[in-house]
Amino acid sequence: DEAAAVEWYRKAADQNDTEAQMALAVWYAFGRGLANDEAAAVEWYRKAADQNHADAQYNLGWCYAYGRGVAKDEAAAVEWYRKAADQNHAEAQNALGWCYMNGRGVAR
Repeated sequence: DEAAAVEWYRKAADQNDTEAQMALAVWYAFGRGLANDEAAAVEWYRKAADQNHADAQYNLGWCYAYGRGVAKDEAAAVEWYRKAADQNHAEAQNALGWCYMNGRGVAR
């Protein structure tokens, strides 16, 4: 029952539970149980990312890198990737390496 899942995730997310915030973000991003809304996904990613949730930081970086739900901003992408990478998030470390290799969002 996706409607019930959303209801319970929202209750937990409103109490600053980062896992519930991530769940809502992903559901908004992919239109599961909710209408697809990339801006809402970014909002929920940011709430979790601001609480140092590494997956949320990586996903928020990806949103900035590709302009999904926010204006494309490669420097902001690097900032969020770095926060996740500093927590040993392997995908963020890879993304950050790619940014440096290709001069995206970083000084060459």
